[in-house]
Amino acid sequence: QLPLVESGGGSVQTGGTLRLSCTSSRYSLNGYCLAWFRYGSGNEREGVVQADSTGGTGYADYIRGRFVISRDSAKNTLYLQMNALKPEDTATYYCAARPCNIFTRIRRPPEVREYNAWGQGTQVTVSS
Repeated sequence: QLPLVESGGGSVQTGGTLRLSCTSSRYSLNGYCLAWFRYGSGNEREGVVQADSTGGTGYADYIRGRFVISRDSAKNTLYLQMNALKPEDTATYYCAARPCNIFTRIRRPPEVREYNAWGQGTQVTVSS
């Protein structure tokens, strides 16, 4: 299983920004589709956004226009830029990975059942 480590969580006020990072110190993230999920007050892990290896992305409607996923191959890191944060964004955020090739085209948000490698999560708290 691909070991993943998230960082960048914290506490901000409504309207604030955070950037989450996810990396693997032992393996290249190339050749993987990568995603962000969150576990918040809804008591279930929900898909936030995913990205394939050629720039295709799929965002959940509730964060579209506020969050941006990106990946830096040189740094072997996945990012989630979170802007205009709201209290309802408070959650533990997880990055996840699954093998995929250059022919995979992502156009929709991720689903938990699709991913088989997970980080341990980073907490994001947004206060009003």
